Amino acid sequence: MTEPRQSEDGVRTCGGEHGRHVHRIAVLRRAPDTRSGAPAAPRPRGGAVGLRLLAAALCGLLALTLTAAVFVRTYPGQWLDGVLLPPAESGGGYEQRTALVGPAKTALATFGNPTLIAALLGVVLLVGVLRRRLVAGVVGVGMVVCAVLVAGAVKTQLPRPDLQIESSTTHNSFPSGHVAAATALLLAFLLVLPGWARRWLAVPGAAGVSVIAAATMIAGWHRFSDVLGGVLLGVTLFLLAAAALAARPTDHDAAGGSAGGGLWRGLAEAAVGLVVLVWALVVVVPGLAASVQRGPLVAIVAAAVSTMFLVGAVVFLVRSTDFAVPRAVRSPAQPQPSTEARKIS
Repeated sequence: MTEPRQSEDGVRTCGGEHGRHVHRIAVLRRAPDTRSGAPAAPRPRGGAVGLRLLAAALCGLLALTLTAAVFVRTYPGQWLDGVLLPPAESGGGYEQRTALVGPAKTALATFGNPTLIAALLGVVLLVGVLRRRLVAGVVGVGMVVCAVLVAGAVKTQLPRPDLQIESSTTHNSFPSGHVAAATALLLAFLLVLPGWARRWLAVPGAAGVSVIAAATMIAGWHRFSDVLGGVLLGVTLFLLAAAALAARPTDHDAAGGSAGGGLWRGLAEAAVGLVVLVWALVVVVPGLAASVQRGPLVAIVAAAVSTMFLVGAVVFLVRSTDFAVPRAVRSPAQPQPSTEARKIS
């Protein structure tokens, strides 16, 4: 029997009395087949994404701490809060003199309904189950509960000194629990939805949070700093939760779709966002200006812009991260045959 020999093109031949057999050996010059369990093309790693989200969470925590330190503990911060939302002229409190007080209280009562909150959290879990992201859904529900508990604890434990400011009181309401819960609830959906759905939810969701924020200020429940603190608290908790989930290895981290499709989709989303912003400037702001004073109007617009910016930044950070439970990795001892490695007899 002749000794087998191999040519330069990777073809091994051998001779025998039953004929000559040719075996083609695949030369792995391209990326390994993903079905064999080998690593595929480079994609964002969970550990790198988790570190990026953790760094963003630390930035959010720093911003939250600075907001509390400036607006609660310093004279300029307390004075600015009083200028934006001055106390009522009669009866005490900070309820603003506007026809929007009634709708604002209705919105707060509706959002504060425990049945509605429970239903929305149930939807988060349901979407998590349907999208095979149950762990992310549970984390999202826990994030909302944590936002409410942390907001209540901070308001109780953070003292507000009396700095002898005429328009200020020593009652501490930083941060807003309603705004923190609304922000956390919106971001909880981002954990269980795919990337394209997150982007479409960002604008109406941020608008809803802005409505709750404006309602708390119009009704006199919270100052501007309380609203900003509530948004920062919800964003920080989300970034911490997302960092923990992204650190887990998944096989869904890369975003699908072609470059051309992504470009057109991005242009469509930008166009929709631009239309919404123009509509807000042309319709909503003049309507608010006719109903509220200048200080509350500035506070409402600033809160809405801050909310839009922070939610948009969060959506950008998690744009290519999928918080799905990783599928079982196939054992390397039993690889599937590659389509390139075939035996020709």
